[in-house]
Amino acid sequence: MFGVVLLAFALSADASAAAFSYGLLFKKNVVKNAFLLSFATGLGQFVLPIIGWFATKTVHQYIEAFDHWLAFVVFLILGINVIIDAFREKNDEDKPHEVLSFSTLFMIGIATSIDACVAGVTLYFMPVNIFVSALIIGIICFVCSFLAFLSTCCFQKFPTKYLQILAGLIMIFLGCKVLYEHLS
Repeated sequence: MFGVVLLAFALSADASAAAFSYGLLFKKNVVKNAFLLSFATGLGQFVLPIIGWFATKTVHQYIEAFDHWLAFVVFLILGINVIIDAFREKNDEDKPHEVLSFSTLFMIGIATSIDACVAGVTLYFMPVNIFVSALIIGIICFVCSFLAFLSTCCFQKFPTKYLQILAGLIMIFLGCKVLYEHLS
């Protein structure tokens, strides 16, 4: 199980970075949004290893060919949308972000968990219980994402527009990182 815990921390790195970048956007409903985003990423990290485990080599063959491109495109779209929103707002305080939308939560949950599906394939060959392992992975991802989101409280005095641009750039960087890791 020690290997599963280490895997969980490795898998939660992208989710934590995404949570941190979205945490920069919120001045209201911070705890609610931290919980929603952490739940979405934790759920993705719980469900996708189980899918990968049950599908074993079949899913691995199909996902491995394009998983990095899918994650890159999703992170790129999310990042560009956040940056565009930064320039649409007239005043930093006129339209503060309230709550993350379901579609955004869904995309983040999937984009940050694609590698977890492939990890589920490898868990198939380990002497571990997949449900316990997936639960550990999901919980660790939830906690790491929650803490990353809340850690942005010290940045709340900065103008929202600049924080949005930074958040968008972090999302785009995450997409590029995923693409680089898989292509190198």
